Amino acid sequence: MAEREAAQHKSSSSSSEQRTETKSSKDGGNTVTTTTTKVTTRTVSGSAASKNISPLAKFKQLDKQAAAQQAQKSSPTTTSTPTTPGGSAQPLFKFTDPALNARAATVKDQLLQWCQHKTQEYENVQITNFSSSWSDGLAFCALIHHFLPDAFDFSKLTKQTRRHNFELAFSVADEKAGIAPLLDVEDMVEMSRPDWKCVFVYVQSIYRRFRNCQ
Repeated sequence: MAEREAAQHKSSSSSSEQRTETKSSKDGGNTVTTTTTKVTTRTVSGSAASKNISPLAKFKQLDKQAAAQQAQKSSPTTTSTPTTPGGSAQPLFKFTDPALNARAATVKDQLLQWCQHKTQEYENVQITNFSSSWSDGLAFCALIHHFLPDAFDFSKLTKQTRRHNFELAFSVADEKAGIAPLLDVEDMVEMSRPDWKCVFVYVQSIYRRFRNCQ
């Protein structure tokens, strides 16, 4: 049935109407009969015929078009390497250690492992996520201290001084590295489990600033 309707949609149809009129008149005593035939032809193009397509056939047609468009969008025209939000062709994360690259399946995993790699020597710092692992401020301090070791003495910091840790990490990152303080100290102090998306965005800015540093 769908094939028949589709054929009707593509083809054109025509119809004709014939009318015959007969008139009689007298000319010099003779009767003259005049017959006039009018033929009217109507042609329906494919676009007009498509107006008569059934709702079911129209739905199937639109569904088929949507499926074709989706197939084009999902075709592997680009690589799977994570890129920056701005669409840059340069990878957002590219590590020199092949094993580290192999273990990191997503951008989030890559950034997490980068943080772990840079803070693995710091006491009381164990980064396993982008939420609770950063709640006492030591992870921020350790990450900043790794690249700016002369900015402050990390050994004097404790888990109990959460506010001081946040203020120290954010201010040093801003003043000495030009990293905007995207996180609010008050919010971080109030939450035992910070919003991982907010932490993730801020740590991304730290990575972009120090990605070419050891």
